[in-house]
Amino acid sequence: MILVTGATGFAGSHLIERLPADNPVIAWARPGGTPPRRVAHAEWQHVDLLDRHAVADGVRACAPSIVYHLAGAPHVGSSFENPAEPLAINALGTHYLLQAVEAHAPWARVVVVTSAMIYQASNEPHDETSPAIPSSPYGLSKLAQDRLARLAAADGLDVVVARPFNHTGPRQDPSFSLPAFAEQIARIEAGRSEPVLRVGNLDAERDITDVRDVVDGYAAMAARGEQGEAYNVCRGEARRIGDLLDLMLARASRPISVEVDDARLRPVELPRLVGNPARLRALGWEPRVSLETMLDDLLAYWRARQTR
Repeated sequence: MILVTGATGFAGSHLIERLPADNPVIAWARPGGTPPRRVAHAEWQHVDLLDRHAVADGVRACAPSIVYHLAGAPHVGSSFENPAEPLAINALGTHYLLQAVEAHAPWARVVVVTSAMIYQASNEPHDETSPAIPSSPYGLSKLAQDRLARLAAADGLDVVVARPFNHTGPRQDPSFSLPAFAEQIARIEAGRSEPVLRVGNLDAERDITDVRDVVDGYAAMAARGEQGEAYNVCRGEARRIGDLLDLMLARASRPISVEVDDARLRPVELPRLVGNPARLRALGWEPRVSLETMLDDLLAYWRARQTR
């Protein structure tokens, strides 16, 4: 039995579709959150990770052999406005889950998904030993989650830690930059918006991977990761956001101008974030989806939504 938390989220929804159909999946969704997608081999349950008793009861009932913990508050920008929310769900929710696994499924392999946003700002590629000095409330909450996971591993629980860098693909919320670009382009092409695309900081450089490769990385960690180790999930190369936007605009069916929208700028923005994926590659993982296919599929997703 496989348990996936945050299964209605962006990466979670891709993960449950990627998992083999011959192994039953218990997919947890937040009560009142995003409606679950239909996946033949997944049984949906609504569990609030901040309800310690509900988490314990859920783990006891399903007795999983593998747990993928993807649930959490995902957005850096909104964490500046409400820092308590990511600290609660990312740290306290993880604490309750690990407690429940220790008590009711101590044999389980647990993949805890934290974030590359725990790392200190640097122009150099981060490996898993790089200094962890986050620059946002979101990053601080993920660092707390990361530390809880590694402490649990030190205490004997079979935990591995995933540190994904930026990733994108179909179904990502348009509060993130690349789906925001794709949604605006699709609306403009459909005649639903004026031909002006509004953006935030285009000079930031990010190491961006397709979400389908990212969840393949999580599966590789579940199968072959070393207990207590952390693994960067990334391509190992940074791209300027403005250059990615240019590639998307080149795919648009009509001319589109670009304007900076101050509301889309963050209080603190790392100028460059790039990782070293060598440790994950040593498990046999390689990114398969090209940058071009990633952008094509992202645009196709938002174009299809304009016809609904």
